[in-house]
Amino acid sequence: MRKAPQNQISPRALKVWRLSAAIMSGILLLAAAAIFTGIYYFNFPIGIGYTLLAVWLMYALVNIFLIPKIRHRIWRYEVHEHEIDLQFGVFIVKRVLIPMVRVQHVDTSQGPLLRKNNLATVTISTAATVHEIPALDIHEADELRDSISRLARVTDDV
Repeated sequence: MRKAPQNQISPRALKVWRLSAAIMSGILLLAAAAIFTGIYYFNFPIGIGYTLLAVWLMYALVNIFLIPKIRHRIWRYEVHEHEIDLQFGVFIVKRVLIPMVRVQHVDTSQGPLLRKNNLATVTISTAATVHEIPALDIHEADELRDSISRLARVTDDV
């Protein structure tokens, strides 16, 4: 069996993923508060509201603190001359090999959270699929994009 890819994404990805999860949890808290208010207003058993808040709290704790740490530990990538090797997933760990001859184009992108933390995502497009390497340092992402593009061109010429 082939050894796992060696390159990891930036440690600053943890901060971005945690902030993103906190924003989503805040939105869900507003929804839970609205439901809780409805439960209180319509005289439903208050235990339903407390159960809803407990579920929200567990969801928030897992998604803000546990999932990003596991995701960062598992996310790996490596670029070889003839393929790109990706390993990712939290509960189901996937391993993907992308042949260089299939690469059509490579992009980098940044959302507001990534831009604030000087990170970028590299997107690799083939005819059938799109793959991402998330949260790389901006300079590393640019170098990786250029390297994959060069290797894909060389593979096409052969």
